Amino acid sequence: MAPFELVAPATPDEAIAELGALGASDAVPLAGGTDLLFDLDDGRLAPRRVVSLRRLPWQTLDWNGPILTVGSTLPLRRLETDPEVRTRLPGLYTAVRAVGSVALRHQATLGGNLGRSAPASDLVPMLLALDAEIDLVGPQGARTVPVDQFVIGSRRTALRPAELIRSVRFPEPRPSAYLWQRVRPFRDISQMAVAVAYSPARARWRVAVAGFPPRPLLVPEVEDALGPVLPPARSDLDRGAHVLSTRAPIVGDKRASEAYRRQIVRPLLERAVRRASGEKAGS
Repeated sequence: MAPFELVAPATPDEAIAELGALGASDAVPLAGGTDLLFDLDDGRLAPRRVVSLRRLPWQTLDWNGPILTVGSTLPLRRLETDPEVRTRLPGLYTAVRAVGSVALRHQATLGGNLGRSAPASDLVPMLLALDAEIDLVGPQGARTVPVDQFVIGSRRTALRPAELIRSVRFPEPRPSAYLWQRVRPFRDISQMAVAVAYSPARARWRVAVAGFPPRPLLVPEVEDALGPVLPPARSDLDRGAHVLSTRAPIVGDKRASEAYRRQIVRPLLERAVRRASGEKAGS
């Protein structure tokens, strides 16, 4: 690991200034650090300054009617143990529990996961299905970006220089579910994952897939096939599963072939929709 200066500003303005004083490759933010520290240790990143966000007042979890706002530096374990998250956003609860171990979730954060934007992220596909929005702050002020526009590609986001993720907002409680396929059930990277959610306000299903490059993505064709009701008709679910397994832009890589992913994604979608609809479904 190359030497670097570690700073821990107390306010967002100070953090933005610390990042802006150096170029993007010379100053990096540190949220939970569960992913960033590996890059620092292996030399994939060699910044002159690491800006810790731990002192910022962003470790928050607030319900305002149907809207949930999660501060970007809140440890995932606190999100996991909130009883309202488990009942009102069950898919998010499951996706959080899919991240590493309990010890890791005491350290990892939603903002850090988004900022690193790995293709096999367990959180991004669920955020897509829930239509989450990302609140950002930077030298030019504050702005809000839908998560589908925020995550651009593998390790690439819409963050501007010296900009930070302040919070993530979820617009409404949604019946939802998250299922994945891995070589090992825990502490492994998903080869294929499916996140589904039903929006009562829009009378529409949302479906996202992940586990392959370049990034998790929504599949509108599948959403159209599922129809506007909860639960969908059996024929609509069959049609949606067929569309997903044959037409979605799924690719292969060193962890799983395209053919394998197309085979496994069908039962994942079927079981996820059944689970979100309140039916018993396999893991």
